[in-house]
Amino acid sequence: MSETLSWDKPALVERAQAQMKHHLAALEAGTRQQVAWACRVLFAEGHASGLAGQVTARAEKPGQFYTQAMGLGFDEITSENMLLVDEDLNVLQGTGMANPATRFHVWIYRARPQVNSIVHTHPPHACALSMTGQPLKVAQMDMCMLYDDVAFLPQWPGVPVGNSEGEIISAALGGKRAALLAHHGIVAACANVEEACVVAVQCERAARLHLLAQAAGTIAELDPELAREAHDWTLQPHRTRANFAYLVRHALRHPDPQ
Repeated sequence: MSETLSWDKPALVERAQAQMKHHLAALEAGTRQQVAWACRVLFAEGHASGLAGQVTARAEKPGQFYTQAMGLGFDEITSENMLLVDEDLNVLQGTGMANPATRFHVWIYRARPQVNSIVHTHPPHACALSMTGQPLKVAQMDMCMLYDDVAFLPQWPGVPVGNSEGEIISAALGGKRAALLAHHGIVAACANVEEACVVAVQCERAARLHLLAQAAGTIAELDPELAREAHDWTLQPHRTRANFAYLVRHALRHPDPQ
């Protein structure tokens, strides 16, 4: 006879959380390898746009972070060709130079001590939505990890190689996990590489759904209480780590964008 069919939802959630903690495994790797895997995932998920976009993560020492070398695409990044740079983008380890646009990451890191990884990409659907002057609308269950967690920068400040663009983007992001940047792309600023990668991937998928739904009719709003519940459920650390592990496995099996 079933034991759980009479349980209320909080009890079932607690049970599921305990099971996820026990069964959902993360990929064991250092930060440098995680950044390389994130680059491969973003390429496989269609986020590549030539040499545009950056993935960074805080390194072991304050004021230092890992990022990819400029001149390499997301599909070419490995832990061996990664750069270690300081806040002035001076290369401390590795060969080459960081993308000058990585400067705005420094402003986010300084404003958000709890952020340990940043993903910035120019994926097609998010970029298309960014051209319309509309913020991203989250109105589907799978996308709820983004509910009320994606800011919108309505004015393009120009190529983000200066300090003023860093101030503008970090201010627009505020305390949220992601932002849609008008006429530009997306940025995800999260607790770790795994979360930043997963959130960035979901931003592009959500933008695609937004555009598809808008073309079909009026987008209906979600119930805020239920959406916040789904947000917290889908962003549980064990679930996020398992999601990232799957995306890495998929990217390594299917390296070309679908």
